[in-house]
Amino acid sequence: MNAAPHVCHHCDEPITDPDDAVLLGHEMGNSGPGWDIWAHRKHANLVGPDPVAVSILARVLLARAAGAED
Repeated sequence: MNAAPHVCHHCDEPITDPDDAVLLGHEMGNSGPGWDIWAHRKHANLVGPDPVAVSILARVLLARAAGAED
């Protein structure tokens, strides 16, 4: 059984050369183990964090900072 090729998170193209694949991280799933995030070597520095998650984290940190002043 052959494993499915990894897909680049930046360009959504399959990564056919295993030496060109860069593991960027692991995204947790809601009802399972989650999945690994891969990119082509030339696209690895172009993949940024999820903007929705960054926005939520910023709101939480601002709410905590505002509550700490009381």
